[in-house]
Amino acid sequence: MAALDAYVEGTPVDKLATDKLNTSSGAIPATDKPNTSSGDQGTSPEYHTVKNMPTAKLSSGHEIPIVGMGTWKSKPGEVGEAVKTALRAGYRHIDCAYIYKNEPEVGEAFQTIWKEGKVKREEVFITSKLWNSEHAAENVAKACRQTLKDLQLDYLDNYLIHWPQTGNEGPEVQPPIQETWQAMEKLVDEGLVRSIGLSNFSVKKTEAVLSYARIQPSIVQVEIHPYFRNDYLVKFCKEKGIHVTAYSPLGSPDSSAMYKRENVPWVLQDKEVQAVADKLGKSAGQVLIRWAIQHGTSVIPKSIKPERIRQNLDVLDWEIPQEDFQKLSSLQFQMRMLDGAECVKENGPYKSINDVWDGEVPPSNTMDVQKEQ
Repeated sequence: MAALDAYVEGTPVDKLATDKLNTSSGAIPATDKPNTSSGDQGTSPEYHTVKNMPTAKLSSGHEIPIVGMGTWKSKPGEVGEAVKTALRAGYRHIDCAYIYKNEPEVGEAFQTIWKEGKVKREEVFITSKLWNSEHAAENVAKACRQTLKDLQLDYLDNYLIHWPQTGNEGPEVQPPIQETWQAMEKLVDEGLVRSIGLSNFSVKKTEAVLSYARIQPSIVQVEIHPYFRNDYLVKFCKEKGIHVTAYSPLGSPDSSAMYKRENVPWVLQDKEVQAVADKLGKSAGQVLIRWAIQHGTSVIPKSIKPERIRQNLDVLDWEIPQEDFQKLSSLQFQMRMLDGAECVKENGPYKSINDVWDGEVPPSNTMDVQKEQ
């Protein structure tokens, strides 16, 4: 099957790094010296700006900054500070979701930043996602409005269907994805959302949406890193003019505990990744984020640690040499770390993870995994 061939052969997707990436000067972006803004009780939070932050042009006509910050698994009491740190450090892309259960705190962080006066709402690309329980047409707008209320926003830059499932029993997803997508399109018509897209959709499921979409998906957000390049989907989306955002660029190290797996390697500790990091004087995490950019996607690393948040953005004024990029793009071990097993139900539409991903599953996902590091 073509989907599996891409994983087995390890064929990288070449020359995607500069496709549709925009900077006003054409130069590689750099970070300015810090600016300061007035803060509470005389404090002055430091602000950094990124010159010519690279962006990708979406089919909706809007632009998405190539590096953003994710908020998945960021705990209450931590996520707000992380978002403020990111925006002060120069990030202009924040990824959220209703199911993360932290959007109200993120909304408070946004308000703090807007009031400090150095970053305007219209300068920040904000994504959220529709949860599985809200796919019915009559629920989609309600769910979106709740997210807008929680985030204290008038509109979202991007709204995604989080998963192609609702938890129903029976042979087909109910409500049908078509019903959900058409309700998502109305959000654009109403000005609540600027771009709409999909998360955790296979090529086949994305093709199905394209077959009836009045408004094409602007973005597909999926797991991507050198241990799961997802080349088949990246290539398909490039051909269809759909932008791809890579989540879990560091390989989702906590997924083994989530899925109760053993003997699963971690891409951050891969000897090739470490060798490139040592050669360039960068951290392994920075190499993986930079790899995602050169792979042709935007990327949303996450952290709650201020220094790590800043470090994750320091990936714009250097490149992985082509020879090293090809090595990282040809690692033989491939595995979906977030395999969608929670979508599998004996009496549901998906009876296996192969059903969830329509065969786009590397062999490692179905066998006992062990790899010498």
